[in-house]
Amino acid sequence: MGDKENKMRMAIAAVVATMTSVAMADDIADARRQAVAGRDSYWNCLAREYGRDGNSSLSGQDFTLLVAGACSSERQNFRVTLVNYLALQFPGADAGDHMTTANNAIASAQKDVVTAFIRHKEAPR
Repeated sequence: MGDKENKMRMAIAAVVATMTSVAMADDIADARRQAVAGRDSYWNCLAREYGRDGNSSLSGQDFTLLVAGACSSERQNFRVTLVNYLALQFPGADAGDHMTTANNAIASAQKDVVTAFIRHKEAPR
């Protein structure tokens, strides 16, 4: 095998590596967009629950229970898309860590909407 052939193989390998890197970056960007869309869908659903007629008569505890059971498909979609994004972004991390991060994001969203509900309910009129 000659020097010219080695250079050609190295050039082809470099092109393939670059193309793979670009494709992976595109996959990560797509996964991020899907995770953000999933987050937004979940937040919008929680906002609809917050604004439903009749909720003003609920206690903070009852509203917390309502929110915990609300938006199940949006919550699951957010969890799946976020775990997928994290797996692509951080492939060496433990899958359980990605699930924990997603579950924490969901818990945080629920806590935020419940906190807003309680503060609104307690606000002087």
